[in-house]
Amino acid sequence: MEVLKNKKTLQDFIERQKEMGKRIGFAPTMGALHNGHLSLYKKAKEENDLVISSIFVNPTQFNNSEDLEKYPRDINRDILILQNSELVDAVYIPEVADIYPEKAESQHYDFDGLENEMEGKSRPGHFDGVGTVVEELFRQVKPDNAYFGEKDFQQLAIIKKMVEKKKLPVTIQGVAIYRAENGLALSSRNQRLHEDRKEASKVIYETLKKVNDWFRVITIPEIKLRVQDIFDNQQGMQLEYFLIADEDTLKETDFFYKDRNFRAFIVVVVDGVRLIDNMHLD
Repeated sequence: MEVLKNKKTLQDFIERQKEMGKRIGFAPTMGALHNGHLSLYKKAKEENDLVISSIFVNPTQFNNSEDLEKYPRDINRDILILQNSELVDAVYIPEVADIYPEKAESQHYDFDGLENEMEGKSRPGHFDGVGTVVEELFRQVKPDNAYFGEKDFQQLAIIKKMVEKKKLPVTIQGVAIYRAENGLALSSRNQRLHEDRKEASKVIYETLKKVNDWFRVITIPEIKLRVQDIFDNQQGMQLEYFLIADEDTLKETDFFYKDRNFRAFIVVVVDGVRLIDNMHLD
């Protein structure tokens, strides 16, 4: 596996691969890698000649400087995980100047309102930061296919919208949420939880499964009351929000329509660690 530590090295590498007609699969990360990330590379390896990873903690998508500072970083561990997986051909580890040559500032994007729902309500400018770094990485890596996990479903929708509006020559592939044995969605933030709290946090997935059972059987306002009641009885857990939204517009709904696809979204703070999850509703 090649380790590419600056933009020039990456460009030379990509140019050689393109000359050989290689089809490139790419999944950008912010490091703190786990099996959820590897599931992206597994799918990429099945569908491409060459798989590229990137590791870059993007400063412009953090609303809170303390969150940026706390974000787990261990580049040597991450490189070892990628090497041992045998799924990745090259990893790009840019410096901030490789992504933001002048100043670390976001562009402003219009994502047709997707950015104003859910996470966007409490994290203004967050998705501008995501769009900026992902667009720049796409322009540098020049992938044919790019892979993103459905755990961050709103981010996936926004990246698809950006590619559509900017007419970027890349196909965006969503990959199913990778879960621990107890159902907890894998996340880099989970590393900040003690093992017993990870086990207790399985209630998040169990709640989503109950929501799927209740959906179309009882009203959405009643579902919301039941979900709130579940977390009112969980020690050390706070339900930040729960909602059911249209998968295409991400707009919250209190009523289900037969011809639309819906998804439940939940955010729970466990011992100060913010965990997000979601589930398509059948």
